[in-house]
Amino acid sequence: MSKLDDIVSLCKRRGFIFPGSDVYGGMAGTWDFGPLGVMLKNNLVNTWWSHWVDQRDDMFGIDAAIIMNPTTWEASGHTATFADPLIECNECHSRFRADKLVDGYSESITTEEFKAINPACPNCGKTNWGSIRKFNMMFSTHVGAVLPEDESGSESDKELARRSIAYLRPETAQGIFTNYKNVVDTIYPSVPFGLCQFGKSFRNEISPRDYILRDRECSQFEIEYFVHPNTWAENFETIRKEYLDFLTNKLGLKAENIHELEVPEEDRAFYSKRTIDIMYNYPNGEEELMGIAYRTDYDLSNVAKASGKNMEYRDKNTGETFVPHVIEPSMGLERAILAILSEAYYEDEMDGETRVVLKLPENLAPYKFCVSPLLKNKPELVEKAKAVYAKLKAKYTFVTWDDSGNIGKRYRKQDEIGTPKCVVIDFDTLEDDTVTVRDRDTAEQVRVKIAEL
Repeated sequence: MSKLDDIVSLCKRRGFIFPGSDVYGGMAGTWDFGPLGVMLKNNLVNTWWSHWVDQRDDMFGIDAAIIMNPTTWEASGHTATFADPLIECNECHSRFRADKLVDGYSESITTEEFKAINPACPNCGKTNWGSIRKFNMMFSTHVGAVLPEDESGSESDKELARRSIAYLRPETAQGIFTNYKNVVDTIYPSVPFGLCQFGKSFRNEISPRDYILRDRECSQFEIEYFVHPNTWAENFETIRKEYLDFLTNKLGLKAENIHELEVPEEDRAFYSKRTIDIMYNYPNGEEELMGIAYRTDYDLSNVAKASGKNMEYRDKNTGETFVPHVIEPSMGLERAILAILSEAYYEDEMDGETRVVLKLPENLAPYKFCVSPLLKNKPELVEKAKAVYAKLKAKYTFVTWDDSGNIGKRYRKQDEIGTPKCVVIDFDTLEDDTVTVRDRDTAEQVRVKIAEL
């Protein structure tokens, strides 16, 4: 079994992540977070928000709607260009993303390049391929009292149906750009400043794969950092260094597992003049964790053209007016969680048995403490343990109780879900008000006064 298989098994067994719609056989590209997964997810969101918004004076949060005016996606270029290379097997009619079937190619792969390599179909093993077609990944829907079936009705019904089409957002960034003027007009921040958003995005992936790495429904952390056009390079470098520091010091990822990839011009997104992909050594190989892109004034200029509104910023000190350029660091929550789990997952041997442990950073671990009575059939121990539990719960919130099985099994369970400290109330506690505190990573145990917890 691979390490990724071990992580998938642990996540389902312990209630971190379940396949979407699991009871009905699942739905490809969707995943549900269970009780512990929600806690891990929320801790990650809180860590990110605190670091990038709450602790800074140059960052501000927004939360834009998921369904936006369709003009948003026309102006941004998504309607015309947000597409992946789709290829179909002529034998079994399975469809795949072409660049993922061959090594060394990007989304710009051509039919000729693909057929020169002519890989076997992963489904049927044949090599009879059609031509590559561009597949737009945006999910469409209809807004208002119009049925999609109206497209088969009268011409007026068809036109009404066409005008009712909207899209689930494929990124959170455009919600920031459409609110840029609102923010400038209301709080007038000094350039450079950033607008930050965390939220859902939807992409109709041709072939979702690699567990939670490539999903059809995901969550994104995005920052649009608005800068003077002449200072984009220095701001890009500053944000690059700050984000690398965040990944290692706040998310606990080892620097040796993180690599920077300077994306060549032909592989960059249509809006980008420079992009660095931050790659991570996942169990299944090196994959993109996040990206940092220099979007120039592409987005704000397009918003200005499509809306007729002025997107210029007037400098408070000099009076100079300009359309800000943008540096965008963007990270997917699911990709970050898989990296965190991959980094944290360990197996070692303890007392002659294999021990599975999640060495999660304390700021991300679902629970900070687990409180247990040494024996659950001794009322005096249970009563004292409940008092300690209540004290820690009031102070730290994320505290769990466990009195099932023997103490060794409880330790193994808490190791597996990443709880940093186990607090055990025993008979000595009744005498001197000390408890045993066991460390998850080292399994060392020390006696600590309850008042000092």
